This record gives sequence, C-alpha cells and structure tokens, in this order.
Amino acid sequence: MKSWIAALGLACVTLLGGCGKEEAAKQAAPAAADSVPNPLRVATEGAYPPYNMVDASGNLVGFEIDMMKDICRRMKVECQFVATAWDGMIPALQAGRFDVVVAGMSITEERLQAVDFSDGYTTTPAYLVSANSNPLQKEDYGVPKVDLSNMSPESQAALDKLRGLLKGKVMGVQTATIHANFAEKYLGDVVDLRRYDTQEQLALDMQSGRIEVGLADAVTWNAFLQRPEGKDYSFFGPGFDGGLFGRGQGVALVKGRTALKTALNSAIKEMKADGTMKTMSVQWFGFDTSMP
Repeated sequence: MKSWIAALGLACVTLLGGCGKEEAAKQAAPAAADSVPNPLRVATEGAYPPYNMVDASGNLVGFEIDMMKDICRRMKVECQFVATAWDGMIPALQAGRFDVVVAGMSITEERLQAVDFSDGYTTTPAYLVSANSNPLQKEDYGVPKVDLSNMSPESQAALDKLRGLLKGKVMGVQTATIHANFAEKYLGDVVDLRRYDTQEQLALDMQSGRIEVGLADAVTWNAFLQRPEGKDYSFFGPGFDGGLFGRGQGVALVKGRTALKTALNSAIKEMKADGTMKTMSVQWFGFDTSMP
C-alpha cells in the first residue's frame, strides 16, 4: 500500500486498460449521449486508500481500480483512468472531461440532483477516530451504530452524549464529502471543524496534534489504523449511516447516459452474482463491504 504522502503530489495521470503503463491523458472526444464510450474515461482521486491510491511506482491501484478494470472487461471497452482532485470532479464530469467518476462517492439525494449513479457497489458506516490516550475512547455511548434515517431514543441519546463530549474539540473532515456534511449538520455548532482536501492531509494533522478527532468511513480508517503510523489511534463512539450518508458508493455519470448506465449496472450485477465484488472487497478492505 502506497505512502500517503506520495498521492499528494499527483496531478493527472492516465492508466490505460490495466497494463500499468502511465502516459499523459488524451483528450478524447465526448461520446454520444446514449452510447457506451470506448475508451471509457474514468476519473478517480488517487488519494483515498484503499479505494484508490498511487503505489510506490506511481501507478493507480486500489479496490475501485481493480473493480473498474473488471467492469470495463465485461463491457468490452478500454479503461482510461484519470487522477483528478476530489472537489472538482462533479463539475468536470458535467463538462465532459471524462465519462464516469469512481472515487468512493456516496449516492446521496443532493448529488442525484446534479448527476446520475450506477447501482451501489459498497457501503460502510462512518466512524470517529482519535488517539488511544484521548478520554473519548473510554466513554460508553450506549449503541454501536446510529441510523440517521431511523433515529431511536437510544440513538438520539448517543448522539447527544457525543455532542456534549466533543464540545470545543478540533475535528477534521475531508472537504465536499458526506462526512463533512454530517459534521456540519450534527456537530458543527459544538466542534472546531477543519476541512482538508485529502484524507491523507487530515491524518497527518491528527498525527501532529493539530486536530483531536477525525471522521471518515470505516474502510478508509482501517487503511490508516493498520499501518505503523496508525497504531496509537482507534475508533470511538457509534458508527453512523443512513440519512444523508446515502445509499452506498456508486459510479457517477452524467444524466441521460442511459446506455452507459445500463452497461455499468449489468457489469456490477454480474460481479455481485459471481462473487467477484465480494472477493475484491475482502482483498482490499479485509472484510466484505459489497452491496446485495
């Protein structure tokens, strides 16, 4: 797994087909609105391990990279990966710079107003992380997970307790994510919220002591916690899903691309049915995050 620092210097690389060779991204002509383009231009962040990242040789790797190579194989098209900054992905997709976005992007009502999505392929709850020495680690929050779409009295009590304990704390989130949206809505009035362009920057500031708490999905945190630099950190509090966390992660595409969406969904359905999605999930995440 790559060094988190390496991804920060990534600007825009292209990985053709899955051969591992990088070359400058070519400006392919936009495909017709109702067709499956070949090559398929796939935007990814390259800085969100283990979904997508850059290895020591400068190649894009990760769960979503392997998944999209398999999807492209099933669709009988060539994959052309383009690493792109997270916060500009949707506008660039709408402008036709690429055909799809695959970047751990959750399917939410807000995003569905701007773009379309394939069926979901993975889903993981969001969790808070802090240093093991932080008193927050010793608290009992009452419930293991809070479903924002179905708040029980016990879940509301857990959230209320968390808000009280976090008052005045410095919390980090990646900008333009559902985790940032959650923090702003439910915790923004009690914490000092810091926003970061990448998850790597957030983790570095947590290690340096600039922030006390970070919020991200369980898979992303596991990639950090399993490395030497994450050995002194742990999850705390309940996990969060439902509500504004959406309906899992999906492939984003421009509205109206019916043929492309149908082809993507067909390939994703096949991968779930034959066990490929589960196998890749376990390989990269250590457990099965695939959606039924």
